[in-house]
Amino acid sequence: MDWEIVIGLETHAQLSTVSKIFSGASTAFGAEANTQACGVDIALPGVLPVINRGAVERAIRFGLAVNGKRGDNICRRSVFARKNYFYPDLPKGYQISQFEFPIVTGGSVTIIANKAEKTIRLTRAHLEEDAGKSLHEDFQGLTGIDLNRAGTPLLEIVSEPDMRSAEEAVAYAKTLHALLRWIGICDGNMQEGSFRCDANVSVRRPGGELGTRREIKNLNSFRFLQQAIEYEAQWQIDTLEAGGKIRQATVLFDPDAGVTREMRSKEDAHDYRYFPDPDLLPIEVGEGWIAQVLAGMGELPVERKLRFQREMSFSAYDAEVLTADWETGNYFEGVLQASLQGGEKPGQGDFKLCANWVINEVLAKRNADNLPPGKFAVSEETLGYLLRLVRSGDISARTAKDVFSEFWEESRARAFSDQGGSPENVDKLIVTRGLKQVSDSGAIEAIIDQVLVANAKSVEEFRSGKEKAFNALVGQAMKATKGKGNPAAINEILRRKLTS
Repeated sequence: MDWEIVIGLETHAQLSTVSKIFSGASTAFGAEANTQACGVDIALPGVLPVINRGAVERAIRFGLAVNGKRGDNICRRSVFARKNYFYPDLPKGYQISQFEFPIVTGGSVTIIANKAEKTIRLTRAHLEEDAGKSLHEDFQGLTGIDLNRAGTPLLEIVSEPDMRSAEEAVAYAKTLHALLRWIGICDGNMQEGSFRCDANVSVRRPGGELGTRREIKNLNSFRFLQQAIEYEAQWQIDTLEAGGKIRQATVLFDPDAGVTREMRSKEDAHDYRYFPDPDLLPIEVGEGWIAQVLAGMGELPVERKLRFQREMSFSAYDAEVLTADWETGNYFEGVLQASLQGGEKPGQGDFKLCANWVINEVLAKRNADNLPPGKFAVSEETLGYLLRLVRSGDISARTAKDVFSEFWEESRARAFSDQGGSPENVDKLIVTRGLKQVSDSGAIEAIIDQVLVANAKSVEEFRSGKEKAFNALVGQAMKATKGKGNPAAINEILRRKLTS
C-alpha cells in the first residue's frame, strides 16, 4: 500500500554578529574552551541581559527576504521567553527564546526539486540563544562542558510540513542556506555548527490525517539530512505495516550505521513551562527601522534570477545555476564585464559564451575540487580576458580551455591560496608557446588551396552531395594550420571555394 512522507524542518542559523545575543562576549569560533563565556552567558547573580541590535536587524532582513521585501510578516512587537529545562550545557537552567510572539511569522521559500518548482511555506522565525556544548572525547569516560557557545545568537526558522521527500527537504535546506549567506546574516559553515537542521518526519496514507512525527536532531550536513530522513521514513512505514505504532520522540542519526536511534520521548511546549523573561523588554520594530534595513539589502536571489532571464534570455536552469549563491552571480557578471572592451555593450552571444564557461568549466572544476562557494581558482578578470581573445579570434576555444586549466592547476598546487594566472600571463603564454590563432584570410585561403589539391577525392564526394566530406576537408585544413586556424574562417572560405 502507498505511503506519503510528510516533512517539516526546523533550522538553527547562527547569526553573523561579532558578539553574543545578550552580552558582549565574542562569538569567534575555535577559542580555547570556556574562554568566551561571560557572566551574562552563564547567568551569574546580579547580571542582566541586553539585546544585541545587530541580531534583531538580521532577523528583520530575513523576514524581508522571505516575503518579497514587503515586511508585513515582521512582528512590530515581539517578546522573549524563558524555555525551562535542565541539561549540563545549559548553565542558567533555561534558554532565552521566543515563543508566543516571534520576530517573524509567515513567508515562503521556493525550491526546485525533481526538476519541478515548489513553494515551501514558513511558520515562523524567532531569535534565541544557543546552549553550550558537551564534549565526550578524551575525557577518560567523562563528559566535559564548553560554554563558549552559550549565548551565541540563533535564528530558528520553522517550516510548514510541506515537503514530501528527502530530496525536497535537501533542496529546501540548500536554498535556505544559500539565502542566509546571500543576505549576509549567517556564514553557513555547517562544520562549525553555524547551520543545523532538525527534521520532523511522519508518514500517512496519501491525503489522510497527519501521522505521529519523530524529530531527528542536529543534522549538520545535507548528505546526513537526506540519509536520516530516508531511513526514518522507511522505519516508520515498516513499523506501521508490521502492526506497530509510532510514538512521538526525539531521535539522533548515527551516520556510521546509517540509522536513527531514539533519544527521548518528545516533550510538548507545556513541558518547557515557557513564561516571559522578566529581564528583557519587548522588541519594538518601527517602520523606519524596517525601511532602513530594506534600503541596505540589495538584490535578492529571485530578483537576480528573473533579471538574468529577462535581460539575457537565459533558461530557468541557467539562471538558477548562476544565482545559486551571491558569489557565483557576481563572478559571472565580472567575467562578462571583463570580456568586453571599453564601452562595448554585450550581446546575446556574449551572455551565452560567459554563462557556458562559468557553468561548464568553472563550476564543474569548483565542485570537483570541493571548493566552497565564493572560491574561484581563476579570477573573473583572467577568464574574461581569455574569452575576449576567443571572441576576437586571437585564440581558439580549445586553446582558451587549455590555458584556463593550466591556471587552475597552478592555484591547486598552491592549495588554492591564491588565483592562478592573470591577463598579463595570458599574453605571455600565447606568445611564448605560439598559441595565437591564424585568422588572416589570405593565409587561410592559401592553405585551403593546398588542401583542395591534395584531397581531390573528398572534393568530388562533397560536390556529389556527401556533406561528411566537407568535415574531412575542414579537419585537413585545421591539421595544416597545426590547430591554429580560425574554425569560422576556415569553414566560410572552404565552403565558398567548394561551391563557386
